[in-house]
Parts: sequence; C-alpha cells; structure tokens
Amino acid sequence: MKLRALRAGGRIAVISPASAPKPDTVERGVERLRALGYEVVLGEHALVRGPLYYAGDVKSRVADLHAAFADPTVDAVVCTRGGWGSAELLPHLDAELIRTHAKPFVGYSDHTSLAIWLQNEAGFGMFYGPMLAADFARGRAVEEAVDLVSWRHALHGHTAWSVGAMEGMRMLRPGNAEGVLFGGCISILAESLGTPYALRPPAEGGVLFLEDVGTKPYQWDRLLVHLRYAGVLDAAKGIVFGDMEQCVSDAVESELLEQAILHSLRDFAGPIAIGLRCGHVNTPNVTLPLGGKVRLSAREVRLEILESVMA
Repeated sequence: MKLRALRAGGRIAVISPASAPKPDTVERGVERLRALGYEVVLGEHALVRGPLYYAGDVKSRVADLHAAFADPTVDAVVCTRGGWGSAELLPHLDAELIRTHAKPFVGYSDHTSLAIWLQNEAGFGMFYGPMLAADFARGRAVEEAVDLVSWRHALHGHTAWSVGAMEGMRMLRPGNAEGVLFGGCISILAESLGTPYALRPPAEGGVLFLEDVGTKPYQWDRLLVHLRYAGVLDAAKGIVFGDMEQCVSDAVESELLEQAILHSLRDFAGPIAIGLRCGHVNTPNVTLPLGGKVRLSAREVRLEILESVMA
C-alpha cells in the first residue's frame, strides 16, 4: 500500500501509545517541528501520566491513535517516546479504520509492536525514525538529534536515496542483498514470537534491520538464536544492525558484541552491516521506511532505498 507523502507544511498528530513523556520535552519537540514548517496537533491524552508509567490507560491511548488516523486533516502521526505499552493496544486496534485512513506513522523501540501490527493487519509499514520527546527535543538544535536528510527523503516520498558510511554503517561481512526492509527493536521482535501479533517476515525475503538499547553481547547472541530457531532469519537475505553505543560500555565490550553477533550468525550466508545510527542513538537519528524495497551493498557500504513507500 502506498501512503500519501508528507507535504511541506503538513499537519502532524503527536501521540503517546506507550510510556508518559515529560511535558517540557514535548513542548520543545513541538517547537522544533513547527520551526521545520509543520503544523502540529497533540493527541488528547498525549501528556497524561499514569497509571504506572503509561501515558493513560489502554482505552485512552487507543482513542488517540484511532483519532489521529481518522482525522482527514492529519498527514502523519509521530510518537512522543517509547518505553513500554504499545503491545497492550494491539487487540483493540481497528484495522479497517487504520487501513482506510493509512498515513505515515513514525516511532521506534517499543513501537516495533505497532510496526509489526501495521504490516500484518493494515498492509503498510512504519517509519522507524525520530520521536518528538526522545529525539526532536534533544540537543541544542534539531540537527544534533534528527537526521533531517533521511527524514525528508523518507516522509516526503523521495526515491533512490541511501544511507551508509556517513550514517555510521560499516560491513562485518561482505556481500549484496535486496528485498523488503523489515525488523526493528530485537527485544520487541523476539517477544512477539508465539503470539497472534508475531512478526511475519516478507515471503519474498528481505533485509532485516535490528537494533536495541542496554542489550549486552550475550543477550544479542541469545536473541539472535531465538530469531534463528523461530525461522525469522530464513527470510533475511542480509542484516543491518544499528548503532551499538547504547548497548556497550567500552571498546572491549564493543568488540565482544561484534564477535557474539558473528558467532551467532556463523551459518548465515548473507552480508552483515553494523553501526547504522537509527533508533536508540545519541547522534542524529536516521529514518528508515520499513516495508520499502532496499538494496544492501558491501562495495559501496550503502543501504539504498529503491522504491518509496509514499505515493
């Protein structure tokens, strides 16, 4: 399914499907989105705190998500932050409503569960990219927190663009791969397996993107074994790992993590890249169009977006 491109001056709805954001970071993020020329509207419950760490109860968070999709004046939906809670919404989402009013949805981390649901039930992918409070509000200027080049390419519907060495990516194993981009936060992907909301890899195969935060080398090894046993890696022609700075404490642990990945993927035949600054990063956050067709090239150290998911 092709989505309508986010136009200059487009209207963005901001919602909190998971944990509660800090109001001051939301305010700063809104200011920066507006400075980029977008109109911004906050979901009714976007700033609610509680119960527990949630941004409102399940009913309230579902209502905001449905309202953002149903509103014909809204051109895109951006989450405030991740945390935990998106998976609670899945049994209550209206697939027909969301499919009928399909539009770009941006988030990462915990929102991987929503990315899987959107692909499975609504027929379109999520933009794995910067969130309002977690990223747009970060740093002294928006350029320090958001990779605006990939944001505009992805959401404004540009074709034949790429990310690569300039965005931190390097090759752990050479080769080339082409197919649909799928994946997200590896912890959330693994937790979906065995449920009605499990990741369904593209039948034609694709390039798997994986990232996380606070995940130690042995945990990466364990999670990759889980994906392998569940058959997820069978659909991967190539794998791109995110920036690992949020998973390691020093250079020694960084080297161990790479060794753990290569050990766990010793029987995987495709190319492997690492370091792409997308997701949990403290550098400008790259936007990736999950569900789009891509090519991973070792020679150019590049992940090329071959076909826009936007009309």
